[in-house]
Amino acid sequence: MLDAIDPLSLPSPIRSLPLVYRGKVRDIHEIDDQHWLMVASDRASAFDVVLPTPIPGKGRLLTQLALFWFERYRAMIPNHLAAIPLEEVLTDPIELEYACGRSMIVKRLKPLPVEAVVRGYLAGSGWKDYQSTGAVCGHNLPAGLRQADQLEQPIFTPATKAALGDHDENISREQVRDLVGTDTADDIERVALAIYKDAARYAEGCGIIIADTKFEFGLNGAGNLVLMDEILTPDSSRLWEAETWKPGTSPASYDKQFLRDWLETQNWDKTAPGPVLPETIVSGSLNRYRRALKALTIRWPDRIRVP
Repeated sequence: MLDAIDPLSLPSPIRSLPLVYRGKVRDIHEIDDQHWLMVASDRASAFDVVLPTPIPGKGRLLTQLALFWFERYRAMIPNHLAAIPLEEVLTDPIELEYACGRSMIVKRLKPLPVEAVVRGYLAGSGWKDYQSTGAVCGHNLPAGLRQADQLEQPIFTPATKAALGDHDENISREQVRDLVGTDTADDIERVALAIYKDAARYAEGCGIIIADTKFEFGLNGAGNLVLMDEILTPDSSRLWEAETWKPGTSPASYDKQFLRDWLETQNWDKTAPGPVLPETIVSGSLNRYRRALKALTIRWPDRIRVP
């Protein structure tokens, strides 16, 4: 077993910029009144709890995959990336070495209080809801569906963005409209579904099924919708191995399900602090993230280096 630590109690390795926010995985530093430095740590979270054991290298893998997807969809919707070299922001060589490959310089936005969740398959909380009610977040589904079945069409199932330590809660499309306005809510749903459908088609050609995913959006100074945070990574998506996918089972995955499955075997009430992760779970999680990055970016060999 690895030694237990409290990851959120550790100071950020970046000291030259003020730390303005610490999430479950990411640290956000202020560059100026227009830009932030978003750094993906190696912290691991599950069931909305930050676990005491990091997964070394995870932050770089997540960032590289997110950058791949941001590039793919930048013609569809603006994203939060700013064209500022990291070397102009961090001059300390130790800080620069740490941040390289795991950070994004992003534009400051007004974040919207909605998780734009899209589901193309029946899994996770959606499967549990379906078993209880025959519906998922207000979407009535045909009877007789099995776990991991593909839905006839992807469905938009939004959720609240919970504060650190709290749990996200599913909400209706009407509640989204109340939170952000009808026009913005409709834009979020339209863009989230469009990205998911394209990404799912692309990923299937790479041997991966994107069962579900979540997007986050913000507004820029002009009030326009902007894609932000991370997209289509193993931390924000359920990624299955297409070759072995079989309805009625829990498919082999490249995401946090491997970690969740182990946690479900532990005597733990899903509140902080979580269990210390054994080395087999750390290495197994990292290998799955690495394989997802390699498979999905194989057509981008000059732009992505798998850590």
